[in-house]
Amino acid sequence: MTDHADGAPDLPDGPPRVVFEGAVARVLLCRPRQHNRIDPDDIAPLQAAFDRVATDPTVRALVLEGSGTRTFSSGYTLHAIADTLDDRFERMLDTLETLPVPTVCAIRGGVYGGGTDLALCCDLRVGTPAARMFMPAARFGLHYFPGGLRRYAARLGQTAARKLFLTGATIGAEEMLRIGFLTELVPDQAVDTTVAGHVQAILACEREAVAGMKASLGAIARGAPDWAEIRGRYEASLRSEALRARLADRLSGSSNPSAAGSPGGGTTG
Repeated sequence: MTDHADGAPDLPDGPPRVVFEGAVARVLLCRPRQHNRIDPDDIAPLQAAFDRVATDPTVRALVLEGSGTRTFSSGYTLHAIADTLDDRFERMLDTLETLPVPTVCAIRGGVYGGGTDLALCCDLRVGTPAARMFMPAARFGLHYFPGGLRRYAARLGQTAARKLFLTGATIGAEEMLRIGFLTELVPDQAVDTTVAGHVQAILACEREAVAGMKASLGAIARGAPDWAEIRGRYEASLRSEALRARLADRLSGSSNPSAAGSPGGGTTG
């Protein structure tokens, strides 16, 4: 589904494309001429896609990317901020952040405004040397909404969050990697294979264990962990049939990474 070309003149920009390919949901922002901005009409299909991922047990990973190579996303359209900004964009981002499956974001080119928050909602972010980012809320006189401030502070730390929000400064790919906005920085031609590698690694893991640990890590990052609940997830996994089957397969010397969790046999954890 990926379209990395900037598009022919007779191919109009439009709403996001959503494709479910087996266990993987793929979401493509499709406004390359407008720097993949997000219009109010785009929120409903994005929300619907994320809602399906949240409730469909057959989906085990989500990949999010933008059309073209210039910009991943420039965020919410400025006219919408001025005229029709409500909580739909914020709720859509919160849904993406709390999905029970791992999410991988491919960042080609720039990422700005609410597009940076969209990327931060994902678990893994793969960028290229052309990546640039800035958060211009203060330049517009906008106090950013609470969920986005929390994500910035939790994922990038107070120092980076304050620099980006209070100055509106632009930073490049190397600094994005250093502060943790990017999980990885790879050559342009390596983005697809890197993302595919992450997806394959995710699919090799046990879905319920991944979902539980993602929820637990999210609660810890929000500063509101229920340690009894987290311990309960751990103890439930000890009793699970999935753990028994995977350990038995590993102990038998299987070399199937999708069943054992890593190549080869052995008894190490």
